[in-house]
Amino acid sequence: MLVRLLYASRASGPVTQDTLDAILAESRRNNPALGITGILCHGGDVYMQVLEGGREAVNTLYNRIVRDARHDPVTLLHYQEITERRFAGWTMGQVNLHKVNPSILLKYSEKPQLDPFVTPGCAAMALLEELMATAQIVGRTG
Repeated sequence: MLVRLLYASRASGPVTQDTLDAILAESRRNNPALGITGILCHGGDVYMQVLEGGREAVNTLYNRIVRDARHDPVTLLHYQEITERRFAGWTMGQVNLHKVNPSILLKYSEKPQLDPFVTPGCAAMALLEELMATAQIVGRTG
């Protein structure tokens, strides 16, 4: 059974390009064997990530993320059983939220900066789908 999970977190320390590169490299190295696809959005100290795959694999990875000291706190925004993946082309795609047109962010949030902690999960998912449709996700596989 496939599931899609969306969570948000704040970085517990400074977010550098090296930090992001390490997270993405680890994801891209480990996720294919786990059957997990998804995207990582980042902006400032905020992460928002979608994970898709088998229920056990996604739940295990999410629980590992919750315990990861780099995140504080981790908030589950959306979880659903799915019949097909939306982010199948990415072992872990990437979106820098600071580079997204503020008018796109304003469609889905109260202000032109995304705060996933106050944005409904369904609105955050709609934003991610628009980012995918407008080719703002980088790191596509294959």
